[in-house]
Amino acid sequence: MTRLSADMRREQLVDAAIRVMIRDGVGKATTRAIVAEAGVPLGVFHYCFRSKEELLHAVIEGIMQRALPPTTTATPDDRSPRGIIRGTLHAYWDQVRARPDEQMVTYELTQYALRQPGLAEVARRQYQHYLTLYSDHLEAIAQVAGIRWTVPVPVLARYGLGLMDGLTLNWLIDRDDVQASAALDEYAAYLSSVTAPGV
Repeated sequence: MTRLSADMRREQLVDAAIRVMIRDGVGKATTRAIVAEAGVPLGVFHYCFRSKEELLHAVIEGIMQRALPPTTTATPDDRSPRGIIRGTLHAYWDQVRARPDEQMVTYELTQYALRQPGLAEVARRQYQHYLTLYSDHLEAIAQVAGIRWTVPVPVLARYGLGLMDGLTLNWLIDRDDVQASAALDEYAAYLSSVTAPGV
């Protein structure tokens, strides 16, 4: 077995867990199934993660990080504030469309955690993590676009999370790219309406 750092092993196990969850469902993603998928002994799992709950958090974080592109590279053409906002949203949406199976896993993880005794905290932390990432992304957009938000960022983050969460679930059901794109443009228009020049 090749010697890898703990961080590389964690990443290997997270990737294996995602593959198992996509193929077999979250409920069947046992530690044994995950290490078998990764091709490592069971002891490696316990070396990298204190619990399955910790692994679930790492899976959620890994999927979300891949879905959020850097704001600074999201808009190569239109550098106006509205163009940066729209470009960032569509760059994010491109990642959703590129990895629909991973998006389905996130919804399944939420439901699984809420139904399993002792795992509700996973779902709470999952959505708190999303809110933090959305807040950070809104702050980054403001910095790149040279604007400030006229609505408090925590409120905008919760609003945006609710909208994008629903839009993603809708798209996973009907795969209507035209309507999804139109909804993104409407959201971009809303965000543009709650900006002011930066100070």
